[in-house]
Amino acid sequence: MCGRYTLTVSKSHLESYFSTDVNEQSYELSYNIAPSQNVLAVIHDGKEKRVGTLKWGLVPSWSKDKKIGNKMINARLETAHEKPSFKRLMERKRCLIVADSFYEWKQNREQKNPFRIHVKDRTLFTFAGLWDKWTDGVETLFTCTMLTTEANSFMESIHHRMPIILPKDKEEEWLDPHVKRAEDAKRFLDDIQMETLEAYPVSSHVNYVKNNDAKCIEIYEQ
Repeated sequence: MCGRYTLTVSKSHLESYFSTDVNEQSYELSYNIAPSQNVLAVIHDGKEKRVGTLKWGLVPSWSKDKKIGNKMINARLETAHEKPSFKRLMERKRCLIVADSFYEWKQNREQKNPFRIHVKDRTLFTFAGLWDKWTDGVETLFTCTMLTTEANSFMESIHHRMPIILPKDKEEEWLDPHVKRAEDAKRFLDDIQMETLEAYPVSSHVNYVKNNDAKCIEIYEQ
C-alpha cells in the first residue's frame, strides 16, 4: 500500500512540468501528505486536462456514507477492473496524483522503519489514480484513490506492494478519455515499465501526520 508521500517542488516547476498554470489555492508544499487531505491531481474532463485538488480517500458516487473514504486510499490493480467500486472509474475517471517521493515502512524485527523512495532521474512524477464525485445533496466531495501493485525487485525488500508510478510519456495515455474499457486500462498499467527507484532511511518523525517539515525527508543515520 501507499499511505504517505511528499510534494516539495516549487509551483513554477509544477507549471513547467504540466505546461499549464497551477492555481495558488491548489498547491501547498508538503513533506508528509496523508489520507483525508486534499492532494494535487490532474484529470481529463472529456474536453481538456485540468489541474486541481482531490481529497485522498475515495468516496464512490453511489456510497451512502462518506466515511468509506477512510478505507479506500488504495486500490489493487489486480482487481480494480472487476470490482464494482472501481470498474466504472477505470473506464472513465482516471487521474494523476502528483508527487516527488513516497514513504514506506520496512518491518525489522520488532519495529517498522520508514524509508523515503523517489525516482532516480527526475524530481517530479505522478501516481496512477482513480477519482469520483460524491454528493448527498448538501455536501459535494471530489475524492481519489491510488492504484497499487505487487512490489518490483527493488521495492520487495521494503514492502510487498507499491504504488504505480507512471513514466512521463505515459501520463497522457492514462488520462486519455478514448479508453473506455476497464480491461484495457488495466492492461495498459500491467505493461508499464517502472523507472529506477532509490530509497534511504528517514526518522520516525515522519510517523506523525502533524509533523510536516524538512526533517521528514532528512537521511536518518542510525
